[in-house]
Amino acid sequence: MPAVTFRETAIDYLVHGQDIAIPLGRTLPMPGSLAVLAADRIWASPRMFRARKKLAGYRLTADDAPRAAGQGHEISGPIGALPQLSGPRAAGLRELLTPSPAA
Repeated sequence: MPAVTFRETAIDYLVHGQDIAIPLGRTLPMPGSLAVLAADRIWASPRMFRARKKLAGYRLTADDAPRAAGQGHEISGPIGALPQLSGPRAAGLRELLTPSPAA
């Protein structure tokens, strides 16, 4: 039987806070240790299989928390903000991960 743990609650807290802050042009800091816990849970989730395949060839490194995942071209930025990623291939990664309006 599925259960919601503190990890899923952390994901909701962090993601939905950013869902509100980013469109409003606001900054909502993510507590580093909580963000790492949420990122670890998301990365390990079986539901992330397709996303991990899309991310093949990239190493995602947080510059504000002790977290990195993947191998390949390094992309860095805050642990919670896709628009703020940097690195030579960051624009291509954003395009890859951003749903198209038709989707």
